[in-house]
Amino acid sequence: MTTQQPTPAAPAGAPALADLSVAQMTDGFRAGDFTPLEVLDSVRERVESCEPTLNALWWQDLGADGAAARAAREAGARWADGAPLGPLDGVPVTVKENVAVRGVAMPGGHAAGDPQPAEHDAPITQRLREGGAVLFGVTVMPDWGMLSSGVSSRHGITRSPLDPELTTGGSSSGAGAAAAAGYGPVHIGSDIGGSIRLPGTWLGLATLKPSFGRVPLDVPYLGRCAGPLARRTADVRAAMQVIGRPDDRDCSELPPYDGDYARELVTAGAAGDAPSLAGLRVGVHTSAGCGEETDPHVAAVTTATAEALSAAGAEVVEIPPFMDEGLLRDVDRFWRVRSWETYSALPVEEQRKILPHVAQWAQAGADVPGVELLRCYHSIQRMRAVTIEATRAVDFVLSPVAPMAGYPAHHPMPFSDPSLPMQHIGFTVPYNMSEQPASTVHAGVTPDGRTVGVQIAGRRFDDAGVLALSETVEQLLDVPLPQRVVGISAA
Repeated sequence: MTTQQPTPAAPAGAPALADLSVAQMTDGFRAGDFTPLEVLDSVRERVESCEPTLNALWWQDLGADGAAARAAREAGARWADGAPLGPLDGVPVTVKENVAVRGVAMPGGHAAGDPQPAEHDAPITQRLREGGAVLFGVTVMPDWGMLSSGVSSRHGITRSPLDPELTTGGSSSGAGAAAAAGYGPVHIGSDIGGSIRLPGTWLGLATLKPSFGRVPLDVPYLGRCAGPLARRTADVRAAMQVIGRPDDRDCSELPPYDGDYARELVTAGAAGDAPSLAGLRVGVHTSAGCGEETDPHVAAVTTATAEALSAAGAEVVEIPPFMDEGLLRDVDRFWRVRSWETYSALPVEEQRKILPHVAQWAQAGADVPGVELLRCYHSIQRMRAVTIEATRAVDFVLSPVAPMAGYPAHHPMPFSDPSLPMQHIGFTVPYNMSEQPASTVHAGVTPDGRTVGVQIAGRRFDDAGVLALSETVEQLLDVPLPQRVVGISAA
């Protein structure tokens, strides 16, 4: 029997090993200050203290004799030999429950049916294992991923570690909660209309929805991407170096990318001068043109970010909103028909297990004629065209992620009426359909302390540029990382 050693106590004022960035972890592994197994033990302690409240994990492997512990020991041996496999070797990670992990069931967030264990790893899972990452958990999602919250008919409610009364966002709800709680630095989610970026704004995270086809999926779909959620953009970049590689199982894969997802944007000034963003053209807008109006506090955070970029030398220009209510309504209807096709195939007794909000939303797709569905598809192509045209004249676009700040954790959506189109995705969904990369950066808080992120979108394929500007914004704003309140000892 293996004896589990206690995690070394951190010096007073030092972060726990679970809270370290990717670079801090791997520097520590390289120097021999601590091992991947000790980091995994720190993550286990964090999960044990937080998980009863957060409800972020569908499956976990944190036992002393589990596969994750074995992977951590193997990574420790590689670091001791000076032969790590890559930037995530020995780093604890999770994936969302719609990313296949061999031997783990994939219920899709809902209570219907009897999901069976996956027979094979997804491409993302395989890339993580090949890179030495220590996969210890699978995170939860809401029913079919069609909610922007952590409310699930199978899992219950997933809560924010910053304030358990508030939403995590979704549908990468468990991934967002795990990232914000410090279950290690890197968590992989998926995004078809904002599902990575919405947890980003409501949990104060750094995220990336990559260019379509950049991160391989074994079940690609119109607009769907997978990408990292973390607390720092540097950790997002490290994750992309591992998962942002092609796989032949993805019929939408992009050509191989051999870079390190870094790009130089800042030009060095003369001696004694601050670095400059001169030559960079950034568009900014605080109205999506559809859905709910932007909260003034959310708009103010975006405006302050634009001012910081301008002060650093970028040319910041206002651009008009390019979405409209018709485009939002049509993509929402297209998704309703897609979900109705899945819902209607269930036996009646299984349909009753689906979350009522999702069931009512999907039922509106029941009687949509084929001609109307095709019109909605053409409307999505028009969304793609207008997004690319509206952003063509700038290098990047800065906007809110969502028009509102965080809302109560038990609400399925930031609005209560399932007959309405998705009122909160006007800033995010166009970049899914245009296939352009888009990130979130924690940029401020509302007067009552709720986190507010900004979205940075770039030209298609320029994932490295989006990450570079995101990290620059982090440095310019210097907003402290939000602090969790869940799992903190009273002592």
